[in-house]
Amino acid sequence: MARARTLLAAAAALLAALVAARALLWEAGGGGRAAGGDIRLGSAPRLALEPLGGKREALEALGGKREALEALGGKREALEALGGKREALGGKREARACARLRAAVRVPTVSREGPGAADEVALLRFGRLLREEFPAVFESELVTHDLVANFSHLLTVRGADGGRTPYMLTAHLDVVPAPDYGWDVPPFSGEIHQGYIYGRGTIDDKHSLMAILEALELLLQRGFVPQRTFYIGIGHDEEIGGDKGARNIAKVLESRGVKLDFLLDEGMVILDGVVPGLQIPVAVVGVSEKGSLMLRLRVRTETGHSSMPAKESCIGILSAAITRLESNPLPQQFGSGPERALFEYLSPQFNFPMRVVTSNLWLFGPIFSWVLGQKPTTNALIRTTTAVTEFHAGVKPNVVAPLAEATVNYRIHPAQSVSEVLRLTEEIIADDRVELEVLSSMEPLPISPFDESATGYWTISKSITDTFPDIVSAPGLCIANTDTRHYQKLTSALYRFTPVWNKLEDIPRYHGVNERISLQNYKQTIHFYFNLMQNADQEEPLIKHFHTEDL
Repeated sequence: MARARTLLAAAAALLAALVAARALLWEAGGGGRAAGGDIRLGSAPRLALEPLGGKREALEALGGKREALEALGGKREALEALGGKREALGGKREARACARLRAAVRVPTVSREGPGAADEVALLRFGRLLREEFPAVFESELVTHDLVANFSHLLTVRGADGGRTPYMLTAHLDVVPAPDYGWDVPPFSGEIHQGYIYGRGTIDDKHSLMAILEALELLLQRGFVPQRTFYIGIGHDEEIGGDKGARNIAKVLESRGVKLDFLLDEGMVILDGVVPGLQIPVAVVGVSEKGSLMLRLRVRTETGHSSMPAKESCIGILSAAITRLESNPLPQQFGSGPERALFEYLSPQFNFPMRVVTSNLWLFGPIFSWVLGQKPTTNALIRTTTAVTEFHAGVKPNVVAPLAEATVNYRIHPAQSVSEVLRLTEEIIADDRVELEVLSSMEPLPISPFDESATGYWTISKSITDTFPDIVSAPGLCIANTDTRHYQKLTSALYRFTPVWNKLEDIPRYHGVNERISLQNYKQTIHFYFNLMQNADQEEPLIKHFHTEDL
């Protein structure tokens, strides 16, 4: 009888795994719930969201007023139309905050590669904008402002207890180029359209920068004195590596002997409907960051007239090499990085039978990782990804090409290294005629602590809960690169999160067309940093804890 029960339990577990796999594949193939639609927002007790009700229906109603909003032209009347009055955003203060973000978007602080490519006029103009819009910050006796590398900014906010270890918040003011083609509104207009602020930088990363300063401005106006010192670092060239901005900010702090308790930068976001089978949105806090390797593949052959070609051309040889790379993805690393912790943290929030699978990854790990590998957004979490991004060859139609080149971009999982990926590439190509040249490389960053003793992680997690009580937070892997790599000498607790709501349809907006943030979401972003600056002091009693009703 005992053996029969064991066999029955094993059969039931296998059936659950198969059903879960089928469900996951259904979602991975696009058969799940639609990516578009509403944004689900929690109604935090301290958030003044009553005019919008915090409900999905209210947001859907706002989204249906397209013609009315367009007719209003994105002006103050548009804000009134969103809720029948300006208080729909929580009053005049929130309306002014949105106006300041729009003003920041209108300054085209575009980063480009090459000497002399920086738009110094725009960078200087942006610095003036910050000083003009946040007088309580830049005129406070508690705040010291350092201009770094001409265009980056370091703010030191002095705490009452000099014996406590400081922390740091970082963001960047530069953006990637934004051609006009494909946008619903001009990319540097900052226009309001259907309840969203559109423009380059609205989610990468001017929203974080402005929200941090908005939160500090509000607190200082109310007489807030932090218990411990903290720093705000604003880089001006993150989009091209941060070598002048963040790197020099870090050097300034290193020269002063600063050590940080933790650092929070941009990176991961709130995912809604992106993780298959998850019943509620999840705020993913990046506790590690992928490395990168940029390779140039090159094949040289004899040129000549196309009427007398050799058996193999450089184009054919290189194409075969690329086919081998794309047909042989690097090994999955599920369980070797923070991705397993992500799903274990989220396990109670999955529907059945996914809950069974994620609660027993010791058993179902292999099938679960295989399913994750079927979808680009989740495949990136479990392995080093291979992307062929460029291919160049040929001189004219009737000439055999003498040279073919391609660029391959790897994003390296924390369980691997640059040297290992380079070795695996050579083994997969297995053709000495293909030359490999390393254009750039960066090792993956170490995994930052997220256990019970990790005060930085739990400060961020608590601030997420305070702002969004109806979602869950979990540690995860940041698949993009950020400025955090420049601050590794200051702390081992590097975290990456900004409270932007993302559905599947929103992911292409990063560095793409129609980048946008909802008015409601930007307000919540301010509240998140407002909560964080106070929660960071909670190791000792607060003199006063301000609530968002005060706003």
